[in-house]
Amino acid sequence: MTTTAEQLSATTLLRFATAGSVDDGKSTLVGRLLHDSKSVLTDQLEAVALASTNRGQETPDLALLTDGLRAEREQGITIDVAYRYFATPRRRFILADTPGHVQYTRNMVTGASTAELAVVLVDARNGVVEQTRRHAAVAALLRVPHVVLAVNKMDLVDYAEPVFAAIAEEFTAYAASLGVPEITAIPISALAGDNVVEPSAHMDWYGGPTVLEHLETVPVSHDLTACHARFPVQYVIRPQTAEHPDYRGYAGQIAAGVFRVGETVSVLPSGRTTTIEGIDALGESVDIAWAPQSVTIRLADDIDVSRGDLIAPASDTPATTQDVEATVCHVADQPLTVGQRVLLKHTTRTVKAVVKDIPSRLTLDDLSQHPAPGQLVANDIGRVVVRTAEPLALDAYVDSRRTGSFLLIDPADGTTLSAGMAGVSFAAEADADADTSAEDAEWDF
Repeated sequence: MTTTAEQLSATTLLRFATAGSVDDGKSTLVGRLLHDSKSVLTDQLEAVALASTNRGQETPDLALLTDGLRAEREQGITIDVAYRYFATPRRRFILADTPGHVQYTRNMVTGASTAELAVVLVDARNGVVEQTRRHAAVAALLRVPHVVLAVNKMDLVDYAEPVFAAIAEEFTAYAASLGVPEITAIPISALAGDNVVEPSAHMDWYGGPTVLEHLETVPVSHDLTACHARFPVQYVIRPQTAEHPDYRGYAGQIAAGVFRVGETVSVLPSGRTTTIEGIDALGESVDIAWAPQSVTIRLADDIDVSRGDLIAPASDTPATTQDVEATVCHVADQPLTVGQRVLLKHTTRTVKAVVKDIPSRLTLDDLSQHPAPGQLVANDIGRVVVRTAEPLALDAYVDSRRTGSFLLIDPADGTTLSAGMAGVSFAAEADADADTSAEDAEWDF
């Protein structure tokens, strides 16, 4: 007889983020999802019921299950990114509940940066608004491969199919123009529970999945082992003991792809080529290792390799550059300015850099570009050109979310200034430049 732990270990994990405009019912949807999937403890329900009673509400306000900050409960809004962990017999979930206000765009970027799916809520009475387009643009910018449009508050429009169809058509056309590869529209009522976990009795015209059913069945990213193989070196192991006098290994986590003993590899940014002599995993030698395993790689030749170097197949190496062109989301309160000296952290490598140019700032409402803004302030998204003191082996973000991303850091106090995505802004632009087929346009996780 299998235990619950064994069942969970056999299920897949889905990371997803929720986003929506203020008062679209996002926190209520998350609360309903947790409540109806029986992922809420009794004492949590009791605390929510008590808080709801104190606020004069007759029924428990499920939004309070996620709005944990006092300011959130007082204002009835979401401010910070709230992470929730729950599971069903079919899948485990990490949910990032992100804020809806414009001034918290950086929080949505944080929550969606590792998400494999984004749930964008729309109030059925208001339809697609500017904030909806903003959330769709952020999801496209961060290469989130699956987007769910949850048309909420259908009970307030008498569960009318034409209302849902018009909103779904408008949103799908907009998201598709940004290069989002898959959009699923679901009509729901988070307050009443329609189509959240259980199918709705009021919308017999809808034959698609409920929100939970879709979350349980959506494919979770494509195989990391099929991606460009990348191994950022985190630590050099030199025990120099009597038992291992000449042992030299390079430890780290495989970011993507597969590495095999005997394979010819290059060490970047130096470009030196050698072969893999051995791979150690969990104290044992293995012939093959793949992402996201943590391993130690031993090389045949005694070459200079240190933390921050990247090991990749000699036949498939990223280009090294000191001029990084990227889209960044500025997350710090202090502005990012032209000429500013920063640190650039890419995988395990941190180098000195200077901001050479800020060509444009992106307005997510209509995707217009404001040229030469001079600086980026908190929540701004813009194009930057950064010159690094040392070469970097950087993939395009459209090819790899792992090795195409980086951070800009204040060298004075270590504050994170901006989150960067190398290369073009949106997948649609990359597809136009490369003229790739739909199969080639899959996004690397």
